[in-house]
Amino acid sequence: MKSTKLASIIIFGWMVLLPVCARSQESRVLIVHLRGVPESKISVMPLTGPKAFKPVADASAVNSGATAFLVVPMEYLPGEFMLQFDSKNGESAKTSPSQKNIFINNQDLELWINPSYTDSTRFQEGELENNAFAQFSKQNEKKKQQLVVLNDFLMNYEAKQSGFYQQALKEYEQQRVAHNQSLRSAEKRDQKLFVSSIYQLNYIPTTPFTGSEQDKIKGVIQHYFDGMNFRDTLVIKTAQIIKWMDAYVNLHGRLSTTMALRDSLFPAAARSAIEKARTGHPLMYGWMVDYFYRGFESNNLLAGLKVLEQYTSDPNCLTAKRIQIEKRLKGMKSLTVGTIPPNIILNDPTGNRFDLSKAQMGSNLILLLFYSADCGHCTDLIKELKPWLDGLPASGRPEVVAISLDDTEIDIKRWSQLITGLPDWKHLRANGISSPVANDYFLLSTPVMILLDSKTKEILALPSSFNELKNNIK
Repeated sequence: MKSTKLASIIIFGWMVLLPVCARSQESRVLIVHLRGVPESKISVMPLTGPKAFKPVADASAVNSGATAFLVVPMEYLPGEFMLQFDSKNGESAKTSPSQKNIFINNQDLELWINPSYTDSTRFQEGELENNAFAQFSKQNEKKKQQLVVLNDFLMNYEAKQSGFYQQALKEYEQQRVAHNQSLRSAEKRDQKLFVSSIYQLNYIPTTPFTGSEQDKIKGVIQHYFDGMNFRDTLVIKTAQIIKWMDAYVNLHGRLSTTMALRDSLFPAAARSAIEKARTGHPLMYGWMVDYFYRGFESNNLLAGLKVLEQYTSDPNCLTAKRIQIEKRLKGMKSLTVGTIPPNIILNDPTGNRFDLSKAQMGSNLILLLFYSADCGHCTDLIKELKPWLDGLPASGRPEVVAISLDDTEIDIKRWSQLITGLPDWKHLRANGISSPVANDYFLLSTPVMILLDSKTKEILALPSSFNELKNNIK
């Protein structure tokens, strides 16, 4: 125990001795004074970017009363981060997780925190970003609560011509204008701070209170981006813009009464938002394309993915997903019902060679399943798929060719354990998402299912969900 504490002191002490000039140019130091728990591991994770929710700095076994020094590289700054605490509260080996969101910009950050009560966190005297945001949030929440009450009343009150309603409408509009003006004043006051970019996300646009419920929602959508400065690139380094865009998409979801309507409304929402962002900075333009790509890809909304095609050829669109989008679109054109997919030649776990083009199957159908053992969506699908397939009559049951994309030592072990419970399936493993097989099938994520005719190897269906697969095999 003594040697462990000594090692911690040496490590933290070394961090303190980092050259000041190097820290100011290449990193920021986060100083965490821990209290309230016997021991905790502390991790710092960005909330946006390619390293989102992955530690960029951590300190293990920090004791209560001790101080941890964590160095955050400048490439992640300015930024919004999550401090993750995995604390031990007694002799038990179990840990209790807790989080605290923080902003880091031009200052080294020092804070005093009890992981059990993160709302009581105290920052160093003279700290700018986090204190400014806390003050803004407190004032903003109070003003917005009053507007929410008035909004709910105006949305639901039926006597639109009454003097009482007209007075409430006038009061709401006065408060809305005053609220938006106070946001602009706060932005100007804190214009040198990173957090000031977030203020605009609280802008309340013009809201129509006449017409049907759908008319009101459409009116909000029409004015949703009125308060956004698409020249401000710092806002895309905050987690709040994702929530703000999610709210925009959810408004369209409220209008989607059928799946067909959803498949037309969401692509239209993407086009409208991207065209707005296109008028601003190329980074904002690219971020907006990336945002909708992630949503369309995760929901397998092909109509939405097609909307993005025109933007990938625009050199002013600084999307980070250009290659993935182009690859996905190419796959959509190549892998279609009625075509013969690329051949798959791999060895199974026993070393036997499998050749899809020559495979003689005992069923009229083949289900190609691309998955990863560490993918929660994949394992959830398998849990539904196996009992359902087992319950089908042998004559109508497809033979499953399950191709794993696991490529790390840990994930390959998970895969080896997983397949022991699936003895009736044909198991193969491609070497990751960049493997030849993954490239041939334009795979960007898992799970992916393809239903084939076992004799001709022709694609019969491309089910995007378990329910779609069931409908394909009726």
